[in-house]
Amino acid sequence: MADRTTNDPAQVSGNDYQWKTLDKDLNRVSRVEYATMYVSRPMVGIGISLAFIVLTTLAAALVMGHSSGTLFVVAGAAFGAYMALNIGANDVANNMGPAVGARALSMAGAIAIAAVCESAGALLAGGDVVATISKDIITPEAVAAPRVLTWAMMAALLAAALWVNIATWIGAPVSTTHSVVGGVMGAGVAAAGLSAVNWPTLGAIAASWLISPVMGGAIAAALLAFIKKRITYQDDKITAARRWVPILIGLMAGTFATYLAMKGLKRVISVDLSVALLIGLGSAVVAYALSVPLIRRQSEGMENRVRSLKQLFGLPLVLSAALLSFAHGANDVANAVGPLAAIVSVQQSGLVFGEVPIPVWVMVIGALGISFGLMLFGPRLIRMVGSQITKLNPMRAYCVALSAAVTVIVASALGLPVSSTHIAVGGIFGVGFYREWHAERRARQASQQRPPAKRIAREERQRRKLVRRSHFMSIVAAWVVTVPAAAILSALSYLGLRAIFG
Repeated sequence: MADRTTNDPAQVSGNDYQWKTLDKDLNRVSRVEYATMYVSRPMVGIGISLAFIVLTTLAAALVMGHSSGTLFVVAGAAFGAYMALNIGANDVANNMGPAVGARALSMAGAIAIAAVCESAGALLAGGDVVATISKDIITPEAVAAPRVLTWAMMAALLAAALWVNIATWIGAPVSTTHSVVGGVMGAGVAAAGLSAVNWPTLGAIAASWLISPVMGGAIAAALLAFIKKRITYQDDKITAARRWVPILIGLMAGTFATYLAMKGLKRVISVDLSVALLIGLGSAVVAYALSVPLIRRQSEGMENRVRSLKQLFGLPLVLSAALLSFAHGANDVANAVGPLAAIVSVQQSGLVFGEVPIPVWVMVIGALGISFGLMLFGPRLIRMVGSQITKLNPMRAYCVALSAAVTVIVASALGLPVSSTHIAVGGIFGVGFYREWHAERRARQASQQRPPAKRIAREERQRRKLVRRSHFMSIVAAWVVTVPAAAILSALSYLGLRAIFG
């Protein structure tokens, strides 16, 4: 065999040129492949979502068989699956965002915990029955005819899902409960006019737009102020943490036990406020007794710095996020499957009831839809809630999580209809605005003790704000328009459905 090696410089440089050209071409191909993968990534989630909706409709068709109402149930199942996907994409971020933003959980860990806890809450503790007319928004007489009720529930589902989808796309965490309320109201107005709406109830819900975030923000800010005063600004931070962190853990355990007893264990047991408070008190005592030696062991050898204290709040924050997800799955799954359950009941019985049972297969649709929506589309809102509104650490995120549970309990005791979304995001804003106020207050105190520094320009002061004003304005605007936007979409959907099926 002839030797292929050569010492000809021209041939060698020619070969090098060919190899360099080939490398450049392969590089271009690789870049095209990476770009194609990046562009097609969102399409994967859309494809899986469409497959889930199709499988849901097939399951509904198999359950209903060849009955006369199969078409309505199949369409309602598609809308319910679509709504469940959007709840997972938008609403769950409120529970997991603070823990991810504080780096107590990775994104993958948060999604896994939320998916399990949301599904468990929906399947194990979801309500056995659901009100046919959500929150008594419209009078039962307005939708007394089975066909009118079916169209109204389908329109409400479709409109609420569309609005939550739009809000997720623009990066705004909105209340899925208020979206459903708006959908039911719009369908009721389209079916029977403005007189069909229960305006006092709607007024109470409108009041909760202001009450929920303000209450959540105030409680979160108060908790953060307490932690700063009693732990962070103490000379011996470790000793202060050993004294107060077990108390805070006990408070968290008692609050969440009360919260779950009131809001998340309807299928297991139904209790009133006094019993729920006793359950919470017992849980607080047990948690405090267990956490005292645990915190002492964790704090051994820690440096006397604020950074060391953050480690002590990691585990309570993860547990609080998991419990919030469980309670959310138990309560908010009805937003996806409640109208669907009403459609199934009407088509099977031909009668309109004030409350209807939720079939197991309908509850499974809601649980799986929320989990798929979270895994496929949830990370964007989780990042926004957890890190783009204001900077969170484990202590601040702990205050947000605890304020959410406390606010729901207080609001329930007062009979106020509140939104968990508004409370959680309001808590984040409360923590951020308190940090701004506190930082400016300390700066003023420091300036009084030293010669006045050069005046800071207005633009520079705005840049140093600890809460992003653009997110604040867009989120508040989305909250304000949620009910009217969902109502308009629902009215149009109702008129369209009546034209198709009428």
